[in-house]
Amino acid sequence: MIDIKAVRANPEAARAGLTKKRHDPDLIDQLLAADDSRRRGQTEADRLRSTQKQAGQAIAQAGPDQKQALLKEMTQVKQQLSQIEAELQRATGSVEALLLDIPNFPHESVPAGTSESDDEVVATVGEPTIPEPLRDHQELGLSLGLIDLERGARVSGSRFAFLRGDAVRLQMSLERLALDILTPHQFVPIIPPVLVREAAMYGTGFFPTDRAQIYATEADDLYLVGTSEVPLAAMHADEIVPADQLPLRYLGMSTCFRREAGTYGKDTKGIFRVHQFDKLEMFSFCHPDQSWQEHDFLLEREREICDALELTYRVVNIHSGDLGASAAKKYDIEAWLPSEGQYRELTSTSNTTDYQARRLKVRVRESDGVRPLHTVNGTAVAIGRALTFLLEQHQQSDGTVKIPKALVDCGAPEVLRSETK
Repeated sequence: MIDIKAVRANPEAARAGLTKKRHDPDLIDQLLAADDSRRRGQTEADRLRSTQKQAGQAIAQAGPDQKQALLKEMTQVKQQLSQIEAELQRATGSVEALLLDIPNFPHESVPAGTSESDDEVVATVGEPTIPEPLRDHQELGLSLGLIDLERGARVSGSRFAFLRGDAVRLQMSLERLALDILTPHQFVPIIPPVLVREAAMYGTGFFPTDRAQIYATEADDLYLVGTSEVPLAAMHADEIVPADQLPLRYLGMSTCFRREAGTYGKDTKGIFRVHQFDKLEMFSFCHPDQSWQEHDFLLEREREICDALELTYRVVNIHSGDLGASAAKKYDIEAWLPSEGQYRELTSTSNTTDYQARRLKVRVRESDGVRPLHTVNGTAVAIGRALTFLLEQHQQSDGTVKIPKALVDCGAPEVLRSETK
């Protein structure tokens, strides 16, 4: 949720922020008009309540003749107050609805844009190569007995798969690698609930904008999360955190679910884009003065994991038109995908500033009072994506896949071979 006081102070900057993020800047004028009505209504309601109180005291001390006149006056005040309260309720509802719809404003360092060509590449690691012969991850996964797409579709439908054998060992080694890299940096491992209430979805900014992507269990009024960012952010809702405890860093480990609405026919091969996947997510509650340093810190940890996986990748500053509702800035790490001859997203990290914390009422206590703290999130490992890039980038000419030493040290096999060999 944006800070309405900041919007009042500088509405032009707010309009420019929405325009840069490809949202209607008139929302700011609508918000200010509704806010003005709310504030005027609150002032008038307070005045009428004060009048009521004074009249009540006067009636108690008045004689019979005066009492009748005062009672008539009180009736009129009561009617006026009832009308004002109804108007105030409508104005308050309008303000709240607009605050839910208006996204976080982009940071000045975010490139303006409308397509991927407007993203800013800030670093590249490794040289893109095309293996000979070239096999995509689906072909490798099937030939090595790692992925069973046919049975996954039979049991659950499209975009589901069984991972088996060494794929499971790889997943466990990826999880162990992330734990080994991140826990020395004070990340507390968390296995959160993956079913959350609607308030958690609104609090993190996924509702109302991303509702179409979320699976719902209507009978229980619960929602399956698309990332453990949601329960991690909501974990400290309505809490005040002492400043000396910050940053609070968590590593969420969970299964995630996404409907992938609007992606019909896109990335249908293999396990690159599926409805169910496992992911390790970094999440940090930090002091408002430290969130940009924390954002860079999470990016460094993502790069450390990618380097350990010996991947060719690039770091991209995502353009304003592709930022989610809550993000003020986002970096993606895009790994090289030989079968497509292009870079594709592997991880992302976003600074949501005070947008989520303001909605969830997560605050920091300081000597001069309390204020919303900042939240920063970042992907440590998305299992399906990581397996995709590992298979394709580390495939050998004989159809095997050589596994990076860092994963072997965490329990993965050195080489993936066909079950028939």
